[in-house]
Amino acid sequence: MDAASDYIDDFARFITASPSSYHAAAAVAERLASAGFRHLDEQAEWDGEPGGCYVVRDGAVVAWFQPAGAGPTTPFRILGAHTDSPGFKLKPRPTIAAYGWLQAGVEVYGGPLLNSWLDRELEFAGRLVTHGGTEHLVRTGPFLRIPQLAVHLDRDVNSNGLKLDKQRHLTPVYGVGDGSEADVLGHLAALAGLAPGDVAGYDIHTADTAAPARFGRDQELFAAGRMDNLSSVFAGLEALVDVADAPSAGHISVLAAFDHEELGSASRSGASGPMLDDILTRIGAGLGASASDRLRAYAASWCVSADAGHAVHPNYPERHDPVNQPVAGGGPLLKINANQRYATDAHGAALWKRLCDAAGVAYQEFVSNNQMPCGSTIGPLTATRLGIRVVDVGVPLLSMHSARELCHVNDPVALSAAVGAFFAGV
Repeated sequence: MDAASDYIDDFARFITASPSSYHAAAAVAERLASAGFRHLDEQAEWDGEPGGCYVVRDGAVVAWFQPAGAGPTTPFRILGAHTDSPGFKLKPRPTIAAYGWLQAGVEVYGGPLLNSWLDRELEFAGRLVTHGGTEHLVRTGPFLRIPQLAVHLDRDVNSNGLKLDKQRHLTPVYGVGDGSEADVLGHLAALAGLAPGDVAGYDIHTADTAAPARFGRDQELFAAGRMDNLSSVFAGLEALVDVADAPSAGHISVLAAFDHEELGSASRSGASGPMLDDILTRIGAGLGASASDRLRAYAASWCVSADAGHAVHPNYPERHDPVNQPVAGGGPLLKINANQRYATDAHGAALWKRLCDAAGVAYQEFVSNNQMPCGSTIGPLTATRLGIRVVDVGVPLLSMHSARELCHVNDPVALSAAVGAFFAGV
């Protein structure tokens, strides 16, 4: 539990520093720079020298460690994850004054568990962009709240269930007044040291401000926002920093933390976009790889697509497969789907078993109840775009897509250990 405690404490700090995908990419970059990795500008020439490097593109970051002696056909070992989470995004003309309240206009982002966002102190976090194209990260701290209607005004809510209209019922409050001197954008601009007129564009999201917390018997449970999928980003980050101290000469280790997975990944910084292929191509070019060499490297490469999965819910066991029922604390998941919503096949399952055995951790198989269609991950997208073998894995959670999710403290630690074995060349 001591090793798990240290890991979870650091993971909690990473979550706290990462209220948006843009903050998460910056937090990854900061840790990589502290570990001696070099930031590369995509508009500049790359020297192809060995060592650790990283690229930040919007809310995504791709980092790699190239060992000395890597050549044109050296394969890649890629940990794929994503930096975004479901929630709400600030609309244009966001300041609303109604019935004496100040409210912020927001749009639903992805597929959040809507009721979990009610009656919580939330913050805005993301980026502001000036007319000259300069980007400023900003976060408000506790600033807004989506208030639920009192039971006295909805007497049937506990018997008929809560029904939320996404347009009418999810507009948060942040103060009182008529909006003339307390507009949302003015507040955000001031936090960044800007005048309201300086802001030409913005990508601002909501995040829960409650601190990550351990609780339960023996403090074995962990609750926090955005564990889907910062749990995988952090596992890959820690493993990549570790492998830089003792790299395997047989491959190039890569962390690919994409944005926009919760929307389907179709963006320049998402897994359906060109970012990973662009960077792998440039790494290969620095090693003198021809087009044929690049395809040979891909044919020998692997991607572990790491995204959070479901632990069996004790109050809803019928929603899970009756035989395959992963439990909290039982180890990371091997995610399997016959319809290729996950990319795991027999070779991927064998690789994951080797990795977990080498790391000394248990793992659990996950498959959906046939009546419950599963989501998907960046795994099938990466396999389709690059032709690289992919296996889908992740930490088991309860309350996935809630403003605050739940796991056992040992599972993120075990995931990182298995990813460490992957980068070590097992």
